[in-house]
Amino acid sequence: MAVLTPEANPTPVHRPLPGRHAETRRTLSRAVFQLATGLGLAVAFIVTFVLFVHTSAGQLAENGVVRSAQSGQWSTMDWAGPLRDQDMVLVIGSAGIVLVGLALIRRKPGLLVPALSVLVLPLVVAQLLKLYVLERPDLPDAGYGPGHNSFPSGHVSAAMAILMALAFVLPQRFRPAIIGIGGVAVAWVASSTIALGWHRLSDTAGACLLGASFACLVAAWLTTRRRDLRRTPAALVALAAVLPTAIVLVGFAVLSTATDGAAQFVAALVLAALAALGIVLVALWPLRGSAFERRAGVETRVVDDLLETRLVTRR
Repeated sequence: MAVLTPEANPTPVHRPLPGRHAETRRTLSRAVFQLATGLGLAVAFIVTFVLFVHTSAGQLAENGVVRSAQSGQWSTMDWAGPLRDQDMVLVIGSAGIVLVGLALIRRKPGLLVPALSVLVLPLVVAQLLKLYVLERPDLPDAGYGPGHNSFPSGHVSAAMAILMALAFVLPQRFRPAIIGIGGVAVAWVASSTIALGWHRLSDTAGACLLGASFACLVAAWLTTRRRDLRRTPAALVALAAVLPTAIVLVGFAVLSTATDGAAQFVAALVLAALAALGIVLVALWPLRGSAFERRAGVETRVVDDLLETRLVTRR
């Protein structure tokens, strides 16, 4: 009669249930991670508008940037010129066609609704906010500058929305690389709108925050429906929630301490690019490993593994 020795037992040794429950108390679900990040991005959007648009220090710094950009002394910055020739309606329409094509090639048409929602909704909300809701007050000691509201930027909103929508139709293995490259493109659009004198730093940061927030909130809704059982340490969830506001505060501190228009202009260009990249990375963090399509087979295997763990522990 054969006797199984401990070395021959193929069943892995699992931790007892109390330890596993203790670990669970220190983690949060993937949906909570995405929800916290989305809400953190939305709060940072509000903080950006209040600090840069509703304070004299914010308006003074950004008016200096706009005056420098529109003075003509930076006209040799040809790297921003191509944005002037872009038809954004054509770009957005082409992006929609690409999204449909990717979803159909992958045979996952169910991804089209969230992807197109992430593409269209931020653009609509950005225009409604800019034209009908948000106002730029005329504050004392704010210096001379354009008085019309331009928060958030439509061009940057479009670039960010396209990038976030791609995250919903791309396979997981390609998502980090494509979004990383796309983040550089969004950073270029953000800096270019400032170089051309179209927008302020707050306009570009607000547009990035708005698009990223929509993406994370839609992802949280999908993850809840997909029963994603993976978990994230609570400390990382808290960090993702406060990091967007930290990016805004650092940008405000740097720009408001610049001493003259030239320094403010250069600082705004650099800050716009860095803020865009930072916000893209914050949004990529909870989106990176999420599967937005239904994966019944994977869910079944995860449940089976949990049941096997309970049976082995009881033995």
